[in-house]
Amino acid sequence: MIDSLIELTRTLGLPGNDYVIIGEGNTSYRDSEGTFWVKASGHGMHEIGASGFVHLQIQSVLALLDQQIDNETMHKAVAAARVDPQATAKPSVEATFHAMLLHECDARYVGHTHPTAINGILCSNRAEAFATQRMFPDQVVLCGPESVLLPYVDPGLPLAVAIRSGVRDYIARHNEPPKTILMENHGLIALGNSPAEVLKVTAMAVKAARIFAAACAIGEPIFMKPEDVMHIYKRPDEIFRRKLFVE
Repeated sequence: MIDSLIELTRTLGLPGNDYVIIGEGNTSYRDSEGTFWVKASGHGMHEIGASGFVHLQIQSVLALLDQQIDNETMHKAVAAARVDPQATAKPSVEATFHAMLLHECDARYVGHTHPTAINGILCSNRAEAFATQRMFPDQVVLCGPESVLLPYVDPGLPLAVAIRSGVRDYIARHNEPPKTILMENHGLIALGNSPAEVLKVTAMAVKAARIFAAACAIGEPIFMKPEDVMHIYKRPDEIFRRKLFVE
């Protein structure tokens, strides 16, 4: 399955997508052995290979979220969670939030990117409106009725803890995990059970950002009513179509 993670990462990193540049972004995949693969630090996404990923014990990383430790101690603990103790690749600083999302949201794949179209909004005073409201049906179908929105938090363990809090609040309100997480002044996280789902959720989130920016340039966005959003999200035909989209 590492091949599917490599392909997902390379696709997210395609220069034409404008999702990431240089060493930005990271991805992960949870297997059925209590372990997960996450992108290593210092690797660009577009041309990444198997050596650009680190294999970690998920429970060892999850345990760090309930500890009061500094960044240096956290980095050492994550490195110690490597399945192969002889491996030298350094896990991404964001390995902790990947472990948490793969576990608490029961996702198989996570894709974190910094799309220019989305970050233009997340670096503005309109981030909350974009995250919490929806403009068109397919945005609802693929990205969910709303996104988790977080203020800027230092990457690493503090960010993982903040994301966990936001995700748990979302699950308490919607009785299911989110598909999209937006971090102010930072970027997008897309969750899925397949590489196709992560790719399509990311693409739709970016399209929504472009539509939102265009609407703001013309005047003010006109959002769907909350009852219409939930009607679309729960329609049996849309649920069926969503399953087809992500296979």
